[in-house]
Amino acid sequence: MLRPATALRRLAVSLAALLAVTAVSPAAQARTEPKAPKEFVALSDVDPTIIQEMRYYTVHNFVGRRIDGYRQPICILTSTAARALHKVQQRLVRQGYSLKVYDCYRPQRAVNHFVRWAEDPKATAMKAEFYPRVDKSRLFADGYIAEKSGHSRGSTMDLTVVKLPARPTAPYRPGQRLVPCYASQAKRFPDNSIDMGTGFDCFDTLAHTLDPRIKGKQHANRLLLKKAMESAGFVNLAEEWWHFTYKPEPFPNTYFNFLVSRGSLAGRH
Repeated sequence: MLRPATALRRLAVSLAALLAVTAVSPAAQARTEPKAPKEFVALSDVDPTIIQEMRYYTVHNFVGRRIDGYRQPICILTSTAARALHKVQQRLVRQGYSLKVYDCYRPQRAVNHFVRWAEDPKATAMKAEFYPRVDKSRLFADGYIAEKSGHSRGSTMDLTVVKLPARPTAPYRPGQRLVPCYASQAKRFPDNSIDMGTGFDCFDTLAHTLDPRIKGKQHANRLLLKKAMESAGFVNLAEEWWHFTYKPEPFPNTYFNFLVSRGSLAGRH
């Protein structure tokens, strides 16, 4: 039988150990979150005039929920890509336009979220807007969803052009009637972008940058964005008029997983 003093000491030690584990748990989790390399910056620190509408921080996207890894609605890029984007903005502002980014660096956990969603045949809440003519079972085969994304390397962004002075984008209200992303500009979601022929993240062949069915002003608007971006070293993805990658990429083979958050850039400018 243990003496009272010995039993009390053992109980105290056990309680202290339990409290220590409980107390450090949240802090330990915070410390385990990866940080961005020093080559990454917040776009607003390089060019605060570029409009940011970070769609995956909101529920207005093809999944219908905020995407994993987006803790704040900010654009993070490699510094080389951000500086090149600043040059594009200077060129467009002189013509009476501004860039608007929808997505920039995308953590691997967000891509994993897309994959899980794509594998769930019942998750079709946003189909009527973003992929009305595509069977969800075809998303991988048709290249709309993949297990890796160039966005995770930090030099790829999704963006459009807005006429200055910029009108505010109408707020999206969950449950509102959805209109196909390829409908006329007057009918589809009222984004303040100039008319590109489809909305952002439209899973449809009409979103191909040089699709021959896109003509007139819509075609000219796509070329306005494409030529301005190419002049600063960006390369367009032919299947998505909004998708551009700065070349050469500083991290061509690395897929990062730090959070989209100021905290991921803590202590640096």
